[in-house]
This record gives sequence, structure tokens and C-alpha cells, in this order.
Amino acid sequence: MIEALWLVVDVMNASVLVYFLALNAVYLATTLLAFFALRRLSVALRALDSMRVIGANWAPPVTLLAPAYNEEATCVESVRSLLTLEYPEVEIIVVNDGSTDRTLEQLTEAFELDRTDRVRIGSLETADVRGVYRSRRQPNLWVIDKANGGKADALNAGINYCQTLLFCAMDADSLLEPDALDRIVRPFILDRSTIAVGGVLRIANGCVVEDGRVTEVRLPGGFLARLQVIEYLRAFLSSRMGWGALNATLVISGAFGIFRRSAVIAAGGYATDTVGEDMELIVRLHRYHRTKRIPYRISFIPDPVAWTECPESLGVLGQQRDRWQRGLIQSLLRHRAMLFNPRYGRAGMLAFPYFFFLEMLGPLVEVGGYLSFAATVIAGRASTEFAISFLLLAIVLGGILTFASVAMEELTFRRYPKRSDLFRLFALALVENFGYRQLNAWWRLRGTISAIRGVEGWGAMTRTGFGASKGVES
Repeated sequence: MIEALWLVVDVMNASVLVYFLALNAVYLATTLLAFFALRRLSVALRALDSMRVIGANWAPPVTLLAPAYNEEATCVESVRSLLTLEYPEVEIIVVNDGSTDRTLEQLTEAFELDRTDRVRIGSLETADVRGVYRSRRQPNLWVIDKANGGKADALNAGINYCQTLLFCAMDADSLLEPDALDRIVRPFILDRSTIAVGGVLRIANGCVVEDGRVTEVRLPGGFLARLQVIEYLRAFLSSRMGWGALNATLVISGAFGIFRRSAVIAAGGYATDTVGEDMELIVRLHRYHRTKRIPYRISFIPDPVAWTECPESLGVLGQQRDRWQRGLIQSLLRHRAMLFNPRYGRAGMLAFPYFFFLEMLGPLVEVGGYLSFAATVIAGRASTEFAISFLLLAIVLGGILTFASVAMEELTFRRYPKRSDLFRLFALALVENFGYRQLNAWWRLRGTISAIRGVEGWGAMTRTGFGASKGVES
């Protein structure tokens, strides 16, 4: 019996080494792809800066869709941020999704909303719309008040009232930089087959926010929020930039992405029966266009930026990662026909297997591997070669690749201008591998269990408001 148990442990030890080897190999590949894509992009951006979209009569009109549910702490600042966007023709539709706090009242008081009518041109099914409001002070600001139906339902309601060819989906608590729209629409201008583009999401905790703008970038004061800065740099600059270079990205953040309205409607709008509606839509857009043999491109560009507030407590962060894992599982299982299917190109042959085996099933192997490694060491059965291999693959290589993400940030964008902040980011790239990464694996495993149990719902996200957190001063 004991020998059988140790056989299981040995198999788990071998499996986790293979897992970390494969994971880091993919990270390395996407990091290299991202690096060369960033070099090409930096040249293109310098050329494009001389012919900015702003003020051009060929700039495509855009509608911003911002679902809001109990966002009273941040909704006014967020809308003010949207109103400062430097773009020639933009409408803003805030969808109040049955908030139980003072979200609608705050918007009404701040922007002098009046009840009015607006033609609904879409036919996506949604919960009942209770009223449409327009600002007296800002005629391009609209608010749709509807019964609660979830974020996807709110986005579908906004699409129904959208009257432009492009819409930008975002969170009501996100702050867009003034030129964010100008930058994110460029792929649509340069390539008419573009149907979706994702931008970068960055952490606003600790930053100085004035009149809806991030006026001074600082690292968050809280250690947990600082670790998330590292995560976001790795996720957006290394991972999504790399997959985007292959036209195989499966994720555009629900907090900041722009879409061709006709393509989204043709694919059926946002799915309302998943907590990962942002990923599910992108996977479905790949599948729809490949099945119909319609040329398309889904892009990611790293210079349009949206700032968002991240969780600063373990409980709320754990709920967020649980939800992300459930959404990932729901999306992948729903579209499992894409797995290793050449019909779906690089998305089906490369990206889908990565997310299926290394992201969806990864927490089972990773957590099991940590436990089996600990048991092997405690029992004195770990060879020096195995211990070194485990630490190298699980800790050292991950830290090096995260270092590379921070380096790309410094060489390309330098959002954190203080040298002390840069040193802290490099230190955090190492520190996150000791404890935080393991905690994330546990949260993702818990999300997997929640998905198996059929748990639904988003969980609570407590907002403190922009500028409420103390940033790093020096």
C-alpha cells in the first residue's frame, strides 16, 4: 500500500516537472514573440504619431459601453475620464445593471441626467430596460437603466442601443488615458478585416487621479496590489502580445476592448450564462469566422491603456481568481471542438491547447506537485537532481521570464518613471514566486472545484475609489 502511494507521488513529481517545463517553454515563446512585435510596433507607432487619428475626418465613430453594478465609489470619476478622451466622435453609454446602491443617483446628480427616448436598433435579448437618460451637460453621455441581468446582459443592452460601427466594451470603474481610443482604433483603419482589438489594463491603486485622469503613476502602497502590477505586466506585455502576434489571442479583457459591432451581433452577442463572457466571446468569434471562412483579425496592442482598481484583500482577490478560473473552464469546455482542430488555425492548434492543458488543468497538477514535492523532501526521498530541477523550473525560470516582462515595460513604455519603482518591480518579480504564486494556484484549483460543483455568480468586489490607496512616494 505504501509503495503504491509513493508510486503515485513519483508520477505526480514527474508530471509537475513536465508541466512547468511546458509552461515556461510557452512563456518563453510568447515573450520572444512579444519582444519582436514590440520592436516592430515601436517603429510603427512613431510613424503613426505623425498622423494621429485625432481630428481626422476619417476617424471611425465609437460608442463606449460601460456596464455598472454598484459602482457608486468610482462611477463618476470613470465617466469624467471618458469625457476627457481626445477623440473626434464618441458616444458614452453607461448601463446601470439594476444597482442596489446609489450608482444611478450619483450619475444623475453629477451629470444632470434627464429621462428621454433613444431608438433601439439591436435585437439581442436582455433584461427589461426601465429607462434611458441623457445628460444636459454632456449630450454624448447616455445612461440606460435596466433590471439586473449580469455584465454580459448589460453589454448586450448597450449593443442594442449602439448606433456606431465600433463599440468599446469596458468596466464602469476603468479610467481610459486621453489618447486610448485614438490608439486602439488604428488596427481597424489599417486592416479592414479587424474585428476586435484589446488594450492594456494597468493597476490604478496608489496612483494620483484628478478629474478622471491618472496624473501621476505610482506603485501601490499595499504589497498585495504591487504583486498584481507584476502579474498584469506579464499577462499583457508577454502573454497577450505574443498570442496577438500569431492572431491567436483567446482573451481580450472585459475592462478594455473594442469590437466591430456587426461581427459581435453575427456571432450572437455576449453569452449570459457564463462568468467569463469576455473570453467566451473571443473564442466564439474565432470559431464563427473560421467556420464561415470569413477573413478576420483579432489584435492586441500595448499602448492604449485603461487603469483599474485591483483587490487589496486576500478574500476579494481569491473570489476574483475563482471566478476567472470558472469562466476559463466554461469557455473552453463550451468550445472544446476547437482543441487541436486545424480548421481553427493557430487558435485551435496552439492557443486552445495551451489554455486547455496548462491553464485549465494546470492548477490540479501544480497544487498536486507542490504537495508531492513537499512529501518527497520531508521523507528524504528527493534526490539533489530532482530538487534542483523542481526549483529551476518552478521558481527560477518563472522569475526570469517575469523579469523580462518588467524589462520590456522599462524599455518600451516606462510608465513607472522613478528608478526606485523599477527596482521594486524587479524585486517583486522574484518575490511573487514564493507564496503568492502558490496561493494563486490554490485559488485557481478552488475555481476548478467551484466549476465542477456548478457554482454561479461573481462574488463581491469592494471598491475604495480612485486615489484612496496610498502609493509609493520614493
